Amino acid sequence: MPDVKCNVSECSYNSNLKCAAPMIEIAKNNTAAANKSDETKCETFKR
Repeated sequence: MPDVKCNVSECSYNSNLKCAAPMIEIAKNNTAAANKSDETKCETFKR
């Protein structure tokens, strides 16, 4: 998997500002169609 930057220090997959999850799932954030990044969310987040 390519390097994925992560600034969420509370996520257990965060490893030195890179996502170490084996898979990443991104979903729409309460919108029918995402047109910009704040209309998406990381479903992979794990505390």
